[in-house]
Amino acid sequence: MASEERTQELIKGLYDAVVAMDEEQAAELSQMVLREGVDAYYAVMNGLAAGMDKVGRLYAEQEYFVPELLLCSDALYAGLGILKPHIKTEAAHIKGQIVIGVAEGDVHDIGKNLVKIMFEAAGWTVHDLGKDVKLEKFAEEQQRTKADVVAISALMTTSMLAIPQAIKMIRERDPKVAILAGGAPLTRDIATGYGADGYARNAGDVVQEAIKVLSRVRGD
Repeated sequence: MASEERTQELIKGLYDAVVAMDEEQAAELSQMVLREGVDAYYAVMNGLAAGMDKVGRLYAEQEYFVPELLLCSDALYAGLGILKPHIKTEAAHIKGQIVIGVAEGDVHDIGKNLVKIMFEAAGWTVHDLGKDVKLEKFAEEQQRTKADVVAISALMTTSMLAIPQAIKMIRERDPKVAILAGGAPLTRDIATGYGADGYARNAGDVVQEAIKVLSRVRGD
């Protein structure tokens, strides 16, 4: 079993490997995590996923662009492929299914893709509708999959105005589904005003927000 100091050294290494787009290093360190008895879920969320969250911030600040994002994703998935099979079922507390997509009229999907990565890293089943999603499709896909959570994003103020209508359609079919809304023009107040159960400021917070919202909706 690795010491706390060694554990943190491995976690930081995974974080740095993702940010540095180093696929080989991410895979090598993930193997070390398993060999040295570090919890796989802890390594994924605090190393790989935290690194990808940093990458998202670098993208937002225009220090990284789409090619860097893709290379960072490759590094993350190299580690995730090794660690994910070793995540204990109870480690993520609540795991479920989520439908995600970008609202109709909006083709900006980088934020949505980061959110998808975070849920996949946490062991959720993700049904990705993509970008420019017709509003009724969110409700239809939730009904088809019986997903626990629906997450809708928008990066443009014009497309965010469609979110309340999408939420209304989802609620009409399943009043108990948990709904998250997010994207640059939204705030928590706007999201809840639209009828969403939760809002995440960034991709790094979104899984915990979904778990919290789902617990509340389920009455746990």
